[in-house]
Parts: sequence; C-alpha cells; structure tokens
Amino acid sequence: MPDTAYMVNGFDVETADTLDPELRRIVERRSRLLGPAYKLFYRNPVRIVRAEGVHLYDTGGQAYLDAYNNVPSVGHCHPRVVEAIARQAATLNTHTRYANDLILDYAERLLATFPAQIGHVMFTCTGSEAVDLALRIARFQTGGEGIVITANAYHGVTAAAAEISPSLGPAVPLGRPVRTVPPPADGESAGPAFAAHVTDAIADLKRHGIKPAAFIADSLFSSDGIRPGPAGFLRPVVDAVHQAGGLYIADEVQPGFARTGEAMWGFRRHGIVPDLVVMGKPMGNGMPIAGVAARPEIVEEFGNTIRYFNTFGGNSVCVAAAAAVLDVIEAEGLAENARAVGRYLLGVLEDIAQGTPRINAVRGAGLYAGVDFVRPGTGEPDGDAAIRVVNGLRDRHVLISATGPHGSTLKIRPPLPFARAHVDQLTAALTDTLRALDQH
Repeated sequence: MPDTAYMVNGFDVETADTLDPELRRIVERRSRLLGPAYKLFYRNPVRIVRAEGVHLYDTGGQAYLDAYNNVPSVGHCHPRVVEAIARQAATLNTHTRYANDLILDYAERLLATFPAQIGHVMFTCTGSEAVDLALRIARFQTGGEGIVITANAYHGVTAAAAEISPSLGPAVPLGRPVRTVPPPADGESAGPAFAAHVTDAIADLKRHGIKPAAFIADSLFSSDGIRPGPAGFLRPVVDAVHQAGGLYIADEVQPGFARTGEAMWGFRRHGIVPDLVVMGKPMGNGMPIAGVAARPEIVEEFGNTIRYFNTFGGNSVCVAAAAAVLDVIEAEGLAENARAVGRYLLGVLEDIAQGTPRINAVRGAGLYAGVDFVRPGTGEPDGDAAIRVVNGLRDRHVLISATGPHGSTLKIRPPLPFARAHVDQLTAALTDTLRALDQH
C-alpha cells in the first residue's frame, strides 16, 4: 500500500501520470496551489461537480452511489436545508453577541434530544474546535491534564485534538498527558475488560504525577475499526472515569444525529449520560456548525471565569441549516430508516462474508458498518485487499472508504436516506469486486 501520510484511502500523487489529461491537470494544479497536505480519495480520483440525495455526479453525468459521506447526513443538497440557508442568508447572518431568538430556538430543540441532565450547549464551527473546547472545559473543571483515548482514535486537527488522534500517524505525536487503551473487543465481556484498560491507563497517568481530566470516545469507535459492541458496554467505563475524578466526553461527530438508528445519539445505546458531548459534521448537512453540550454544573465556573467566543460558531445561517436538519430527520423518519435499512445492510454483508475467507467479521449499528478483511489461512489483517476493494467499488461507481489501524476494515457510512435498493446496488458491486479480486 503506498504511503499516503496515514490517510488510508489517499491518492498517491506519484501516480498522477496515469490519469487522463484533464484530471491530471487538476491534480497538478491542486498540488501547486494547496500543497501536499491536501489529499484526494481513490487510486483514480473522482471529479465531482454536483450532488443530490445519496448520489454524486461527475463531469460526464455519471452517478456515483455515495455510501461514505455522513456530513450531508439528510442527503446531498436537501431542498429543505437549501431553502433554509438561502432564506436566512437573505435575512440576517451575524454572530451570537446580539440578542436573537433563532439560536435559542435551535438550542432548545437540540437540548430536548439529550438526557435531562444535559442543559447547556456552546457552538463552534467544526468538530475539531468542539473537541478542543471540551478538553479545555474538562481540564479547567477537574484541574487535571490527563486524557485517555483508544489506540487508533481520531478526534480532530487542532493542536489539542491532534494530540489525542493517534490515527493521524506517528509523525503527529501524542501529548505528554495522553494515554491509549486498546479498542473494545466484541462480546458480552467487552464492558468490564474495556473499563479495566481505562482504569490501568488512569493509574499510569497518576503514577507519572498526572491528574486525569477526561476519557473521550466515539461510541462507534470508528477509527479503531468500527466497534459498536453490545449495547450498554460503556456503562462501567463511565463509572471508572468518574471514580478517578475525570469527566466522560462522548464524541458524537460520527454516531450522532440518528446515525445508529436506535436514538439521536450513539451514547444512548449504552444507557449512559456523559458529562460533555461533542457534535459536528452532520449537524448542518455540510454547513460549518458544531458544538459542545454539557451538564450545567460542568460549565458554570468555566463560563463565569473564561471568556469564550467563536465569531462564526452558531452564526444565523448555519443555525438555520441545523434547524432544517432536525426538521428533516423528524419529518422523513430517518432514525427509523437508519435502523431498518442498517439492519438489512448488515444482514446482506454477513451473507457475503459467509462466502469468502477474505472477510472474518462484519460489525455495525444503524447506517454505519465495518467489514474486516484478512489474509486467508493466516487471519492477519489485509489492508491491501481492503483498499483494492474500495477502489474496485469506485470503478463500479460506488463510493466507500476504509478504516482501522491496518486500513483493513471497509467503512460504509452513507447518508441517512439510504434505501434497500441502494444497499442492493452496493452489495452487488461488492460481490462483483470480490469475484474480480479472487481472479487476480
């Protein structure tokens, strides 16, 4: 697998000569203007010019089934969201320091989706900013520094968030007060075993004179290979963190906004109430809005002591988009759709897995599924095969990606309006790709 600076499905710029002239021109221009940090997807990048629903379209009008993007969670260019953005942009777009009901109406609706113990929300532009803010609050509230994360976690790209994102690779060092634990295993013993790892990590922090501040996790453990585990297994982890004086931060950027199908928030599958909740990506269906929801007692002293302001966080246009997202989730029954179609997706993927020794596990919750590829005979993770499948699907006009520490887990994470017919198209393309893989 080429080194793409730890983006599993990154385009290798050294192969630009193999592209058609027009795409090569764009790739070279992109490299010249944006620099090497900006990566493209796929061995043969896709040039997308428009989108609608669960489809993306290239310059020739070819439709690609989007089974990857959770940012436009209610569908690309949803007319209700588009109309809300346009109407608000033509009316008022300003920051949060003027009195206005718009942000309050949205905050009230958003907080109503959380447990009653969570009563405040602070707005940012991106999930990374929200994680950064949550870490600041946790460290201020506890007086500690130590953060516990999973071994291949991803929580963002600000300096503070990158220090707790080992999936960015060894060139991005973890912070000194950061400890990692293995991701949760499958099965009924997942909770106690995972809590024991967290307890050991906290003990190691204390041994080195570092007071713990927080444990943070995405409840789907997306970057660790998509490990939703049995519902409820995170309860002993919350207890372990609280006993050590730390806070539990639920990173809902991936599992939030009805993704799991069982509830609006991934943590609710486990019957827990976090101290802080981070949200982003799907919140505005592509508009830059994110936030931190919190127990009021956690942010009271922070808010009275620290002057926090984000110029664009919670601006009027983004709030209008976010409110429209809530409207669509409710009006179109997207949580139920994620549950029902997600169950169908997992069933079909499990059937495919039964027919090939290359796949040894299928996991998922709602419309978020992972498929583990291994080398037949050894059971070792096979990232090369997974990436070949990702690119084979791209050639068949179906877009997914890969994840996990070895890049060996297919990541299937479509917009929430995904239907059974779309699952059938995806799985037919997957079956055809696997057949071609076996022939080479």
